[in-house]
Amino acid sequence: MEKKEKTNVMRLLDAASIEYESREYSNDIVNGTKVAQALGEDVDSVFKTLVTVNQKKEYFVFCVPVAAELDLKKAAKAVGAKSIELIKQKELLPLTGYIHGGCSPIGMKKAFPTVIDETAQLFDKIYVSGGRVGFQVCLDPNTLANYVGAKFADLTKAA
Repeated sequence: MEKKEKTNVMRLLDAASIEYESREYSNDIVNGTKVAQALGEDVDSVFKTLVTVNQKKEYFVFCVPVAAELDLKKAAKAVGAKSIELIKQKELLPLTGYIHGGCSPIGMKKAFPTVIDETAQLFDKIYVSGGRVGFQVCLDPNTLANYVGAKFADLTKAA
């Protein structure tokens, strides 16, 4: 059995005795829909992690299906904020420790209020970033929510 490279996300899950499956894909792929295709998975079961901020400089993390768009009004309501906006890409690494395309809800520098789109509960397992471009981890959405202290809510724009 070949020894796979472990990301910090995988080490944290191991340390917490959380069952997950790690999957790798070409790190040339940065589009979430293409990541789902590369993994051969339902695009609705692969989630992207987005970081937002409100006027009070409070940060919030949202996980939504890669093909969906975060509805900022629904997201703000889910965290009790008046309004929120996505952070600028250059703020991501210093704030979370992750780069664009490799941002995971697991293992950020600080724990931020996190909300996962309610559609995650339709799946036994969902994919989120493994903390680096080219890595995904697959795990039970309720286990993920419990581990990162997240709640579920309707977060996406109607198609």
